Amino acid sequence: MPLAKDAQDAPAAPALPGWPLLRLGFRPFYLGAALLACLSVPVWIGVFLGHMALPLGYPTLLWHGHEMLFGFAAGVVMGFLLTAVRAWTGMDTARGALLGVLALLWLAARVAAVSAPYAVFAVLDLLLLPAVALILLRVLVRAGNKRNIPLVGLLLLMALANAVFHLSVMGAIEVPAMSALYAQLALVLMVISVMTGRVVPMFTRNGIPGLVLQPPSRRFELGLLGVTGTAFALWVLAAPAPLVGAASLVAAAMHARRLWSWKPWATLRRPILWVLHLSYAWMPIGFLLLALAQWGWVAPSLAVHAFAVGVIGGLVIGMITRTARGHTGRPLKASRGEAIAYGTVLVAALVRVLVPALQPGWTVMALGVAATLWGLAFLVYLVIYTPWLTRTRLDGKDG
Repeated sequence: MPLAKDAQDAPAAPALPGWPLLRLGFRPFYLGAALLACLSVPVWIGVFLGHMALPLGYPTLLWHGHEMLFGFAAGVVMGFLLTAVRAWTGMDTARGALLGVLALLWLAARVAAVSAPYAVFAVLDLLLLPAVALILLRVLVRAGNKRNIPLVGLLLLMALANAVFHLSVMGAIEVPAMSALYAQLALVLMVISVMTGRVVPMFTRNGIPGLVLQPPSRRFELGLLGVTGTAFALWVLAAPAPLVGAASLVAAAMHARRLWSWKPWATLRRPILWVLHLSYAWMPIGFLLLALAQWGWVAPSLAVHAFAVGVIGGLVIGMITRTARGHTGRPLKASRGEAIAYGTVLVAALVRVLVPALQPGWTVMALGVAATLWGLAFLVYLVIYTPWLTRTRLDGKDG
């Protein structure tokens, strides 16, 4: 029985000119990011447990963190924004040959990370984020879409964090490479904080007829973003623990209030919605764990993985299914296979965070189980979506 079956699937209209994979940014970047997620985390656990080795000239922990944040997460963010900016402005961002070059540059950096001299990897890796930021900025300025220009600024900050990482690894600066990774984690979560505030309540209202939501005021939303950014900045800059802890507690409370205003209990029968709500629930949990870590009550890695696996992993699998369905002309209703992928990522987050917190002696087993679940979730995505993202939309439209 196939993992996904759409009752409304019909023979595709005659193909439009050009390769469908390069018609819109989400197509190559979602597939590439899913493949990286599927392969790299199990490989990392194999290396961590001593079952295999990678020919790296720097610590494998840094490779793991970099590829998850600058390869996987940034790849999804770029694919999403290249698609969303076109929808917001009605103007092309990157397609055809240009999109192909961007996708190949992303892929080349992933391969170079484990096969080329470090300087080659660094150069390839540093080119992509600024290139995408400039492409998006040009479109937004031409369209007069000032509201979304700050998102381009976040991409440029990601590029700066990436430069700091590579310079640190090469010994050119004395900033710890892990600080650059924490900065990137914070920047990805800031993008998520902005975008979820816009789309999750809208998706929830549209998906549940008759549901009335009263989201927090714009003043609250701006305050939430300010507190979130402040807490992350204090953490990344290694501010005194009491300051980081206090800011993190305030952020946890504000994100919890935001989630409650979206009425997550109303989504329980709709997987394509509950995955967004349950994943976002890891945001206040992550901040709470970050606060507890400042007082030495839990390991900081628990907060990092609550954010990375729970928030980023869960929302990525939720968004790359929903947006890919919409942009390939399919109904916005998750199949059983997609619901399994959602649940698998969220269980991976629970195993990765809660088991080490409650039973430290089971940490090694938890890492293996969580990595396996994570890899399986994105394998399901690849099985379902590869045929869809490499073919013309069902309705024959461009995109």
